[in-house]
Amino acid sequence: MLSYIVRRLLHAIVIIVLVSFSVFILVRALPGDPIDMLVTQNVMVTLTPEQVEQVRHEKGLDRPVLVQYADWLSKVVQGDFGLSIIHSYDIGKELASRVTVSLLLGLTAFVISLLVGPLLGVISAIRRGKFIDNLVAVLANIGITAPQFWVGILFIFLFGLKLKWLPSYGYTLPWDNFGMSVRQSIMPVVVIALGPIASTARQMRSSVLETLGEDYIRTAWAKGLNEKKVILRHVIKNSLMPVITLQGTMLRLIVGSAVVVETVFVIPGMGKLMVDSMLANDYPVVQAVTLVMTLIVVFSSLIVDLLYGWIDPRIQYE
Repeated sequence: MLSYIVRRLLHAIVIIVLVSFSVFILVRALPGDPIDMLVTQNVMVTLTPEQVEQVRHEKGLDRPVLVQYADWLSKVVQGDFGLSIIHSYDIGKELASRVTVSLLLGLTAFVISLLVGPLLGVISAIRRGKFIDNLVAVLANIGITAPQFWVGILFIFLFGLKLKWLPSYGYTLPWDNFGMSVRQSIMPVVVIALGPIASTARQMRSSVLETLGEDYIRTAWAKGLNEKKVILRHVIKNSLMPVITLQGTMLRLIVGSAVVVETVFVIPGMGKLMVDSMLANDYPVVQAVTLVMTLIVVFSSLIVDLLYGWIDPRIQYE
């Protein structure tokens, strides 16, 4: 197990470096120049071309790209994400506040999908062909195919503007105002969790149906065990492996959903910061956000892999 974890950590480091380097190159290929945007923000001052180049030099953007990347990576390893080109704030401090918001929303959505999805899948499989099975299938197809931005806008129109039940935008931390935080979280969390719940329910249904056809399940029925004992003791645990595998993908989807959902609901999280920084060509901020998201995805995948051994003792980490 220890050697497996070490190998996976080494692979994770390689992936993180490759992703960070790719993003470092790609953001510089986008149309626009952050220095031009920085200069045009201050309409009261007109800079000469020489002064503009001086600003570019001060920001370190006139050096070769590989030199810039090496310098950036060496600072990041030391915990220094640098300063925003456009707004000059400390990126590390800004990320610390933004990541808290994104993690609260993302983890809440993940826990909900982890509880509701398998439950719906089990119920659907046990009542195969019945009304509840057909209802879950319809809802799951809607949840998988409906675009998140469309669902978010629909929720805002219905629950925010028409019924006025919930706030349409913004986010308050739970320790600042718990009631308002819950009300502001309901719509974005549901939008984020909708796809994972649907995918998990479908996967769990298929897995349970396959397990129900196994010989040891028929033996359990033949021994006279009631339905509750067969489902809880034998079917569910042996059906979880594909679902656990899927949760690694669901975590990645939830992290990616932050960009869309936080933009739609104007939530000050990492996703919103990413969009705003890309529109402003604020290279260091985009790089830092991408790096943090990559770390979350890579290490969550490692945790999911390690859970395999707990779910299925037959797995050996060699």
